[in-house]
Order: sequence, then C-alpha cells, then structure tokens
Amino acid sequence: MEMHQIRYFLALSEELNFTRAARRCGVTQPSLTNAIRALETELNGPLFHRKPRIVPTELGRAIRPYLEEVARHVENAREMARMLAPAAPSLSAPRFRVATNGSTEPLHAEQV
Repeated sequence: MEMHQIRYFLALSEELNFTRAARRCGVTQPSLTNAIRALETELNGPLFHRKPRIVPTELGRAIRPYLEEVARHVENAREMARMLAPAAPSLSAPRFRVATNGSTEPLHAEQV
C-alpha cells in the first residue's frame, strides 16, 4: 500500500466521483482509477460500487477510518519534521557551486 493510494481513496470517499477526486489530487482520472484498482487488488476486494453511482462497499467503509488515521499520522510526522528541521537543506539532489573566470571553462567545482 502506498501513500498516494491512501490519498486517492480518501478523496474518492469524500467526492464519490472519480473525475473530481482526481482533480482534487492533481492527477488524471485514469491514474486515480488505476491506483484504486491496485489497492482493491491488494486488499482482495472492491472498495467502491461503481454503478449506478459511486458508493463505498462494506470493505471500503470498514477500512476508511484506518486509512484516515494513517493519513493523520503522516501529516503529523511531516509537521514535526518541519518544526524540528526548518532550515534543513534539500536531500533530493546535491548542490554545486561553480567558480568561473569569465570563460566557459570552470576554475573548480565543489559540492555543498
């Protein structure tokens, strides 16, 4: 189970519409649908009845409180990280400082 699947499930639980849930999550409708299907496969059952309208199944209703709790814990962890490390550098990619003498050749480069 991945966090984006949990976010998509919760959005769909509230919106009860795949298109609106996808828009709310900032993804395409097929991406949201595929993530929900993968979650249903992992949980061995449908989470929503799709016709005549979108409504949670018994399984969907049963797991929703647990997934809401997971989402709350993740948000709390993010908030704690923001409070404890507000000036921490990004860990996503190394940053480099390059000095030049005006030509196209660098004098030196150092990782910061």
